[in-house]
Amino acid sequence: MAEIVLATLNAKYIHASFGLRYLFANLGELRPRAALLEFDINQRPLDIAEILLAQNSTIIGLGVYIWNVSETTEVVAALKRIRPEIVIVLGGPEVSFEVDKQEIIRLADYTITGEADLKFAEVCRQLLRGEKPPLKIIASELPALEKLVLPYDLYTEADVAHRVIYVEASRGCPFTCEFCLSSLDIPVRQVPLEPLLQQMETLLARGVTQFKFVDRTFNLNIVTSKAILDFFLARYREGLFVHFEMIPDRLPEALRESIAKFPAGALQFEVGIQTFDDETSKNISRRQNYDRLGDNFKFLREQTGVHIHADLIVGLPGETIESFGRGFDRLVALRPQEIQVGILKRLRGTPIVRHDGEWKMVYSAHPPYEILQNKLIDFPSMQMMRRFARFWDLTANSGNFVETTPLIWSQNNAPFAGFLRWSEWLFAKIGRRHGIALATLAEALFEFLTAEVGLDKREVAEVLWRDYQRGGRHDAPGFLQPHLSAESAARRITPRSEAPKRQQRHLVQSEIAQRG
Repeated sequence: MAEIVLATLNAKYIHASFGLRYLFANLGELRPRAALLEFDINQRPLDIAEILLAQNSTIIGLGVYIWNVSETTEVVAALKRIRPEIVIVLGGPEVSFEVDKQEIIRLADYTITGEADLKFAEVCRQLLRGEKPPLKIIASELPALEKLVLPYDLYTEADVAHRVIYVEASRGCPFTCEFCLSSLDIPVRQVPLEPLLQQMETLLARGVTQFKFVDRTFNLNIVTSKAILDFFLARYREGLFVHFEMIPDRLPEALRESIAKFPAGALQFEVGIQTFDDETSKNISRRQNYDRLGDNFKFLREQTGVHIHADLIVGLPGETIESFGRGFDRLVALRPQEIQVGILKRLRGTPIVRHDGEWKMVYSAHPPYEILQNKLIDFPSMQMMRRFARFWDLTANSGNFVETTPLIWSQNNAPFAGFLRWSEWLFAKIGRRHGIALATLAEALFEFLTAEVGLDKREVAEVLWRDYQRGGRHDAPGFLQPHLSAESAARRITPRSEAPKRQQRHLVQSEIAQRG
């Protein structure tokens, strides 16, 4: 039994909580008196409360995020009804702003706002001494990163084998994009490089092959970025996969040299573009050099094996569906392997709310607080774009239709218009956005491409059959069989089962480009 329990509800099991591990690592002398428990949002809140109560703890600290606040509120309500004497301490980005408006904060005993790496331990010491903090809302000062104990020894062998391993080299962001919480984290602070690399060395020795850096601007400090890239390059082995979030228009020669040396699929860059519309960029205080961005994409696609994950946002103030579509087409032409179409969210604390009046921004009252409509995009049109985003994920981003997806717009050379046509056709046919089986989606694609777009059935069947096999499936579905030659039906494509899914998709796209 532990006097202090640190817990959170992750979005999925594979997402090990990085913040929770930082809190636990910095408990100091209280660490032997604490336990770390992780759940996920698919578990019933009452079952989670039962497990927490069984610990017989004095303090329960809960990490609250946009994806778990609803479920965590239920957990807290149950805990306080059953055992009101347990002290519940909240923390996390979702409860760090607008603290007077949230039911979960009212239910809990204390809420620590901001980065609580050191403040949580301080509050626990007070409580265990029998002292009550004078305020219910406790503001945490920004901790000096050099004073923090790094948490990487808290990744268990099960974590290493089955979960995403999160790491960080810095915190904060120098930019002021109004939709993003990171715009509030100024200044940017660096984790001391030498201790960090020592911890990475240990993780590599333990068998970790996939590292996800959570830095918002990994390529801001070029010296640090290059040192980390060179560290992983020198220790590269088959299966290594490292994810970074990058500023799209900052890629100097020093970084290019290191990046170009990595094998195909070993690096993934998440590149937040969000909009290509100049006026919209000004509205949200986003600074971006589009010419330099385009040159960097050209370099990455032509001279490196980097997997590019690029983001665009629907619903920004000033952005129409037409201007979004032009930006989408422009991004497709830059050829990232993955495009994430996101719907604007009103994150607590972000200054995006200053546009509510002028642009008539209307958001959902419930997490994840997505926009419902604005002055330029009405509710039915926003729903249409939600379908576009969902079906883009299922079709283009899934890796199941790498060759087939470009056929959707092959007749008009306008990716946005072509895919929007497919999206609306699919919804009219199926009537839902979720719960669509792969075989159902594949058959619908075949019907759309042949009956609606007018492509040759045999040619579409050949492409779909190659895509279908890449997922490890070797029995041609019935709707394809009449259109496949005996030779094609007998031909087998071996999936790259030894590689992570994103690397498989990257390598397949490279092969297709070389063929085409």
